[in-house]
Amino acid sequence: MSRFLNLITIVLLLVLPAPFGVAFAADTSDSTAEVAPDTRYLEAKSLIEAKDYAGALVILDALVSDDPVNADVWNLQGYSNRKLGQLDLAAQSYAEALRLNPAHLGALEYQGEMFIELNQLDQARANLETLKGLCADCEETLDLAEMLGAAG
Repeated sequence: MSRFLNLITIVLLLVLPAPFGVAFAADTSDSTAEVAPDTRYLEAKSLIEAKDYAGALVILDALVSDDPVNADVWNLQGYSNRKLGQLDLAAQSYAEALRLNPAHLGALEYQGEMFIELNQLDQARANLETLKGLCADCEETLDLAEMLGAAG
C-alpha cells in the first residue's frame, strides 16, 4: 500500500507542479530559472505597484537579510529607495544586485534611470549599451532608451 501512495505522490508532483509554486519569473529579473518566490517578495512587489515604497522597504530589508544573494530583492530595494529619494541607498542596492548578477536587466535599467536623475548621462548610456548587448528589443532596453532620449 505504501508503494502505491508513493507512486501517486510522485505522479501528482509531476502532473500538478503549478500549485506547488514551481514556476515564477519576476518581471524585474532576467533570470530564466523557474523559482518559487517567497510570498514576502510578492507582497513587496504589490506594495511597490501601489506606490507604497516605504512599506515595501520594510519587507525588502528583511528579505535582504534572509537572502543576501538574491539580486531581484536588491534591485527592488534599490527601486523603492530611489522612488523615496534615497539615492545613496538606491545606488548601493543596484550595485549589489549587479555584483550578484551583472546581466540583471531590471537593475541595469533602474540604475540607468537613477543615473539620469543624477544627470550622469554617460553612465546611463553605458547601462543602455550593456542592455543592448543583452537584449536589444526588451522592455528594459526600450524604456531606458526612451528616458535617455527625453533627457537629451
